Amino acid sequence: MARFNFKLRANRHELDEVDVVRRPAPPVHAVRVPRQWIVEERVISERLTEEGAPAFLRSPRLELFLLAVSHMVGSDTFYESAGERDSRFRELVRTVAVTEVDWFARFVPWLRTGAMLRSASIVAALEGAAAQVEAGIPGSRAVVDSALQRADEPGEAVAYWLGRHGRRLPKPVKRGVADAVRRLYTERSLLKYDTDTAAVRFGDVVELTHPVAVAPWQGDLFRHAVDRRHGRDRAVPESLAMVRARAELTALPVERRPEVTDPALLARAGMTWEALAGWRQSTMDAAAWESIIPSMGYLALLRNLRNFDAAGVGDDAAAAVAARLSDPGEVARSRALPMRFLSAYRSVRDARWAHPLERALQHALGNVPALDGRLLILVDTSGSMGARFSKDGTLRYWDAAAMFGLALAARAVAPTVVSFSVGSREFPPEPGESLLSALGRFRAGYFIGSGTETEKAVRRHYGGHDRVVILTDEQAAFHGARDVARSVPARVPVYTWNLAGYRLGHTPVGAGRHTFGGLSDAAFSMIPLVEAGDTDRWPF
Repeated sequence: MARFNFKLRANRHELDEVDVVRRPAPPVHAVRVPRQWIVEERVISERLTEEGAPAFLRSPRLELFLLAVSHMVGSDTFYESAGERDSRFRELVRTVAVTEVDWFARFVPWLRTGAMLRSASIVAALEGAAAQVEAGIPGSRAVVDSALQRADEPGEAVAYWLGRHGRRLPKPVKRGVADAVRRLYTERSLLKYDTDTAAVRFGDVVELTHPVAVAPWQGDLFRHAVDRRHGRDRAVPESLAMVRARAELTALPVERRPEVTDPALLARAGMTWEALAGWRQSTMDAAAWESIIPSMGYLALLRNLRNFDAAGVGDDAAAAVAARLSDPGEVARSRALPMRFLSAYRSVRDARWAHPLERALQHALGNVPALDGRLLILVDTSGSMGARFSKDGTLRYWDAAAMFGLALAARAVAPTVVSFSVGSREFPPEPGESLLSALGRFRAGYFIGSGTETEKAVRRHYGGHDRVVILTDEQAAFHGARDVARSVPARVPVYTWNLAGYRLGHTPVGAGRHTFGGLSDAAFSMIPLVEAGDTDRWPF
């Protein structure tokens, strides 16, 4: 078997290097799926959750949706290894891409730009394209193009294909990647992403896919990328002013480079903070950070708060960063998931960041619905929910569940928040408390650990509520109840958010019982959609 190492980065987390093994394509099963996004499921008596409770098998389309929005390629969960989940994801993609062509064509671009998941969308687009090419189904070109939204992603897509399917790129894949190249390859993106460490360079992609330039300058850029790839010592074309400016900076002696602190000069050379750190070949001190902060993107600022503090960045520069972090327009344009703000908050020590991060988090949760009536929110704090949600270990699955549960509570008229595992505890609200403060209080005293007694928690705390929300990995323990929500009247909607995306569910899905994956703003918008009776719509 051929093996090819490549690296994919999710929008939420940096992923470690993953080994991808080329295998024969899994069989495409003939599956008939209803054209509605809330799909009834049947009880499979011999199926059990990992804790021994009866489980419910999902339809391929629903299973794929749930797994995709809660799955990071190459990431382990408590009950499933990374390899098992990756394999299940690919098999589901290949099935649904052939049996639900129109749905799949909407799903992949939403996964990238709505759910903001990079790795999952790239893998889905390419595996779906492979299955559709084999089945003679058109449309893969547009799907591949839609999944590639950042300039390093065409190279990542080609690297994945080479490692998984071999050297030959089918025309739909080749043309889809080429379409993305025409949109994404610029001078700035070349300087930022075309590095020696990339498995597939910009020049490789150009030579493999033959994109047609949108303007003469881009044609020059394509030729320069190929020259860079092959180490050809040719002059940079006049049309590439930013590349030429970078070359001039690179020619400076190393000992003079720390003297360059003019933000405008660095911006003209397309210098990023990562490039600046390598170019200086010295510690990023306060002057260096202050020279590059004006050029940094929103997410770069968010990731480097600890570095700013360690270098002693001045109050004026810090105030400018804080203003950008808390600006609602900046938050919206960044498309940052709420988890990023919580992770940043956990990583910093300086109190000057607390208020802007709190405001940014509130802006990021702006799509959480304001729900009327009485709302019961059950947050799973069992042992399996203590698994790492983020690679750096600062966030756990139950952190994510608690944050979104508390956000829902903050927007609801009459909420009841409960932490459950073996036993359960109601979380009392404090008037005027911020979301991050509430989360800190929850974290300090409401993680229970041990098993997952979902049915007992629902039965104990349900008291005429108008809605029930369960935030869990669905690995309920069996205590004689086939449906963990059996104590809730059928007329009362029960919403389960499955954070880990396991294959089997803890309750059937149908009228009044709904299961979703992940915790994005798009997912939360499903509550009013469902309650409006619009059951023939997905979030795309």
